Amino acid sequence: MPTSSTSPSPSAPAGFSLAGMVEGVRLSLPMVPGILMAAGAVGAASAEKGLSLGEATLMSFLVYAGASQLLALQLWPSTWTWPALAALVLVVFAVNLRLVLMGAALQPYLARGMPRGTPYLALVTLTDANFVIGSRYSADGGRDTGVFLGAGLFMWLIWVVATVPGHVLGYMLTDPRRFGLDLVMPLLFTIMAVGLFRLKRDRLVWPVAAGVAVVTAQLVSGYWFIIVGAVAGSVAAGLFRRHD
Repeated sequence: MPTSSTSPSPSAPAGFSLAGMVEGVRLSLPMVPGILMAAGAVGAASAEKGLSLGEATLMSFLVYAGASQLLALQLWPSTWTWPALAALVLVVFAVNLRLVLMGAALQPYLARGMPRGTPYLALVTLTDANFVIGSRYSADGGRDTGVFLGAGLFMWLIWVVATVPGHVLGYMLTDPRRFGLDLVMPLLFTIMAVGLFRLKRDRLVWPVAAGVAVVTAQLVSGYWFIIVGAVAGSVAAGLFRRHD
């Protein structure tokens, strides 16, 4: 669980600095084991699907999509057809829709410290991990947007590099559940996210989002429960805010 050696100062001017990027790297370090395992699984799945080492590494560099990248490889057809391509795109699109909400949540923090338009470039590095890091840092009063970008670029590098041993090791990591490794990242996210729930409203939103997601997963196949749960949580937060 990342902690700050020095608490961010709310009175500090908003901006972007190299020191902030270094701080973002430091806050990312607890995430590294989980990223290594997930990227290794992507490399192994790429090898299983017949991608060369160069293709697998290039995919991690260009896509950098974590869970949806692994999901796309699991759905990778032996023979490409238009329906198979459309199905893969639809599933990946559904899984990644959460990034729209995450980007919107980060907009106030990023817009204050970056020139107009540049936050969109920084959001290229957006993942679940640096979303939590940026959100916690901003909630603590931090205003240096270098923290978000530094964390994102560092984990992007780790992601690409870790794809290589995963591809070389091959099938041993294709199923992280065999070793319980699939729990590493969710547990880290949960620990970090708990620090964000400081208001009564936040604590009430959590069970609403989780409950709706669980019910949706039981009723609707695929990964729509991620989006439905996230939207339900957002709507609940808006409704609870009116009563604060």
